[in-house]
Amino acid sequence: MKKLFTPLLLTIALASCHHDGPDTDASGVFESDEVIVSAEQNGKLLSFPVKEGDSLTKGAVVGNIDVSNILLQKAQVQATIQALHQKTTNPGPQTELVKKQLAVQQSQLAQQEREKTRTENLLKADAATQKQLDDINAQIDQLKKQIAVSQQQITLDNSNIATQNRTVFSEQDPLEKSAAQFQDQINKGQIINPLSGTVLTKYALEGEMTTTGKALYKIANLDTVTLRAYVPGAILTKVKLGQTAQVYADEGESKSRPYTGQVSWISDKSEFTPKTIQTRDERANLVYAVKIRVKNDGYLKLGMYGEVKF
Repeated sequence: MKKLFTPLLLTIALASCHHDGPDTDASGVFESDEVIVSAEQNGKLLSFPVKEGDSLTKGAVVGNIDVSNILLQKAQVQATIQALHQKTTNPGPQTELVKKQLAVQQSQLAQQEREKTRTENLLKADAATQKQLDDINAQIDQLKKQIAVSQQQITLDNSNIATQNRTVFSEQDPLEKSAAQFQDQINKGQIINPLSGTVLTKYALEGEMTTTGKALYKIANLDTVTLRAYVPGAILTKVKLGQTAQVYADEGESKSRPYTGQVSWISDKSEFTPKTIQTRDERANLVYAVKIRVKNDGYLKLGMYGEVKF
């Protein structure tokens, strides 16, 4: 951020602006915090309709930088992410056959359990032999082991496929981060106005090539301006933050325009009276810088001479 008037210009302004206005305590010039908006991306300015004197709102898109190459790079990364899904394996078809075998085995086991119950009843009635029951128990035991093997096979297949898929998807996270980085660069291709204010100076034109950090335009909020004045220590005792003060802007022809301002900042360090600053107390050799915020009615201009009465 820069201030407008150099000490030499301030001397000229003060020397040429004596008038018979109200008795005041300090004098200075009006200023405002200025922001230089710079490009955040390299490329050609595809659109940049900003003009000096334009009033812009905060967050407004005021231009675009060509980022077509970055768009292609992001699309390539996204295509690679999509290709990862084709490398994965669906465990369903591979385990479907085993699941069908398991269902048959479970059905056979249920049948043998029923047959066992029937044979036990027959054995009690001496209508069946112990060997028949032993054979059925052996078949039941064999089916239970087969069912256990089939269940383990399904679990193993699912685990192996999941491990393979995790290996494939482990490549996805860094690719998604790369895509996010490209998107960030794409977003920076839009020139976003950082604050509401008036464009003071334009440094670039549509169609020009720009680079990261290159100044595009300067903007300042002129709705409220600041009178920076220097006051001697004797007067400083009656100045405090938030205090209301009467500000007078030079209107020419020994006239002044009154405004109501508010003290927003007081320097915590004294300094020797600048040779370029005139104070009403010629004997004062130490002064303090004070800022008074003033609501601008459109008349106040940056660099304009003003005085203040506390």
